[in-house]
Amino acid sequence: MLKLAVCQIRTELDQHETMDKAYKMVSQAAGNGAQIVVLPEMWNCPYSKEYFKKYAAQGHHEAVAAMSRWAAELGILLVGGSVPETDEGKIYNTCFVFDSQGRQIAHHRKVHLFDVDLPDMRFRESSTFTPGEKITVFDTQYGKMGCAVCFDARFPELFRAMAVRGAQIIFLPAQFNTKTGPAHWDLTLRMRAIDNELFVVGASAARYEGFSYLSWGHSAVADPFGDIIAQCDEKEQILYSGIDLSRVDEMREILPTFKRLRRDVYAVAE
Repeated sequence: MLKLAVCQIRTELDQHETMDKAYKMVSQAAGNGAQIVVLPEMWNCPYSKEYFKKYAAQGHHEAVAAMSRWAAELGILLVGGSVPETDEGKIYNTCFVFDSQGRQIAHHRKVHLFDVDLPDMRFRESSTFTPGEKITVFDTQYGKMGCAVCFDARFPELFRAMAVRGAQIIFLPAQFNTKTGPAHWDLTLRMRAIDNELFVVGASAARYEGFSYLSWGHSAVADPFGDIIAQCDEKEQILYSGIDLSRVDEMREILPTFKRLRRDVYAVAE
């Protein structure tokens, strides 16, 4: 049984304050036995177009170096939420993943950008970010895992592609808001888990009351049957969950939908 922790951090306007707090939360999670620790989307940058370019201009290297140190020091698999990554003049919403020696073993650039026209909310991530173009599956000491970021969760083909490439856990750093969160957060996590009979870990930021963008919070873990096996509220905290990877094969035997894909009729990239 693996022990996993999601650090549902509230991102502060002072980046150094956020970095210090993140280190303390990750350390606390590891001290309590977590072997895998997950951070939220844009954990080091307030989730607003007002801050994206400003924080991107400061560079992502400090945050990446810090996460590498934390993983090595604490001996954990660290799924680094996401940070604004700059590369050749472009900005990406990127999740970096580190093994227990601090080596970067994966990075996922958010493929589907959050461009929406909801009642009372118009948001255009594409005005800042460039979309990623790769499906992210990586090997760990525990098995194969995958990563997506927030709006990626609304595209089941991406999750199916990770599943057929062998992922048993898919991490989803996210910041659903207080409009979409109550309606779709739990349902989306559960359905992506049910579709592919694997674990889905939704790692949200904590809500910052009074900020322009209100994160739904409610980080959660869905198991291969689609049950929510761990969840918290909107406040800053660490969420813990046990992960029994044998449940993936078990569910695929007793309810073998994933094993009966008609790849002669339909398929996603492998």
